[in-house]
Amino acid sequence: MKRNRDVFLTTWKTNFLSPFLEPILYLVAMGLGFGAHIQADIVYGGRSLDYIKFLAPGLVAISIMYGAFFECTYSSFVRMYYQKTFDAILATPLSLEDIITGEILWGATKSFIDATIVLGVIAAFGYAELPGLLLIPLIALVGGLMFAALAMLFTAIVPNMDPFNYPFFLLITPMFLFSGTFFPLSVLPEWGQQLALVLPLTHESNIARDLFYNMLTTEVAIGAAYVIVLTAVCFLASIYLMKRRLVK
Repeated sequence: MKRNRDVFLTTWKTNFLSPFLEPILYLVAMGLGFGAHIQADIVYGGRSLDYIKFLAPGLVAISIMYGAFFECTYSSFVRMYYQKTFDAILATPLSLEDIITGEILWGATKSFIDATIVLGVIAAFGYAELPGLLLIPLIALVGGLMFAALAMLFTAIVPNMDPFNYPFFLLITPMFLFSGTFFPLSVLPEWGQQLALVLPLTHESNIARDLFYNMLTTEVAIGAAYVIVLTAVCFLASIYLMKRRLVK
């Protein structure tokens, strides 16, 4: 984790640019541009929200997902397969469990950094409320652990970088579109709503939206339980699969 942090600090300006500019573009294009054509407010948790206020927490949830998933797929695979960083660390007293834990923790840290930057931009526009927004970085860290552990599962089994297209196109893109980020799940048919509840980003998006506007719905408790269980399962599974791959 310290090694990855040191590398990040040498390129922080490049890493800062994307999470700073993306929420501004989305807020302007989707929130103000597309949102201007939405006449009715969106009802969420018994509260009526303008479309842009509904959208803003979804942008934070998306940044949590992408921050950890990119870091623990492409970046982790490069360190493991091409740079042989894992092999070098294994030559020290550290174990494979230490390496995978460090990778997942760093993936969660990237989510924390990205989401905090996005949150700062959105708060500057006035689309988040105290005191709930102060808890968003903590949610980003916990959600980042979940997405990082999930990503490490794929890193443990892909033979090269090309198959990463499958989880991104078949899992990440559907979550990006259908997890209550851009529109409420209530507009979907019943089977669509049930399917969306299986997706990790749905629960992360619901928790973020509740905290953004100081609401306390059952979605928070359900989402928290979902995140904890999925994180634990994916963490243990990723260590097992990495051992099968790397320990000869």
